[in-house]
Amino acid sequence: MKLPIVSLAGLASGDWAVRHAIARSLGAVCREVGFFYLVDHGVPEAIVQGAFGGARRFFELPLADKERLSIRHSLHNRGYVGMADERLDPAAGSDQKEAFNIGVDLPADHPDVVASKPFRGLNFWPELPGFREPLLEYFAACLALGRELHRLFALDLGAEESFFTRHLTNPLATLRLLRYPGGPADGARHDAGAGTHTDYGNVTLLATDGVAGLEVASRSGEWIDAASMAGAFVCNIGDCLMRWSNDTYVSTPHRVRQPARERYSIAFFLEVNPDSIVDARDIFPDQPAKYPPIDCATYLASRLDATYGYRSR
Repeated sequence: MKLPIVSLAGLASGDWAVRHAIARSLGAVCREVGFFYLVDHGVPEAIVQGAFGGARRFFELPLADKERLSIRHSLHNRGYVGMADERLDPAAGSDQKEAFNIGVDLPADHPDVVASKPFRGLNFWPELPGFREPLLEYFAACLALGRELHRLFALDLGAEESFFTRHLTNPLATLRLLRYPGGPADGARHDAGAGTHTDYGNVTLLATDGVAGLEVASRSGEWIDAASMAGAFVCNIGDCLMRWSNDTYVSTPHRVRQPARERYSIAFFLEVNPDSIVDARDIFPDQPAKYPPIDCATYLASRLDATYGYRSR
């Protein structure tokens, strides 16, 4: 089995029939498997490689320099996550990866930062010349693409195309650099690169360096190898959008097995504005909602607190 492919070719033409056809194609895979390769997405390869270059430079820093930027010093999901600090699947042991999280880059005098609103803190930046700009360029490109996907989601779900626009003016987006060290897993500890989990937000855009590792659970319980595809993002629906779509879309379990050699990936997690109310009745007013309404920041905090066991995000 292979993941389906969704192409955005022709989207920029403005042709309404093409736009609806792409929305229907996207919606079909979101209903059936919730994972897909996204091609013809318009993000230049140079921007992608600039972000990977920054990731390699960061993870090559001495551990002490990375630890000074620890996520444990942040209340807003920013900073460095050390090796084995996460257990996405506690039964599988500690995740064998390290990570670095960047959020929307706000100045220190921004009203949300001054008020210490949830997930509105300052980014932690290493003392690496030329590191910040390529990462923010990549962040902006992924955010623009994520907004475009949400217009297609809305069309497919039968809502106004602009339904999600007001929820994505200043969203809770996180860019996560990831490094998996590679090597055989310790069978006694059942360690994995990343344990089985579903993502928390609306949609994830994942870029990989070509090293295998990501696996996706099929509806029948088989594990599908999400092999790298040149020029493509691996995308998936998160729990929040599944909730908002009243389970029309599926958020699918996935994992990263510990790779045989070092592996880098970059995940862009897109959630909506922190005060946006996630309520399926806004899309499906004639259906009983399967979940109570909740604001995005509260929902995200509940999921992250369960993962970490402390309020670091």
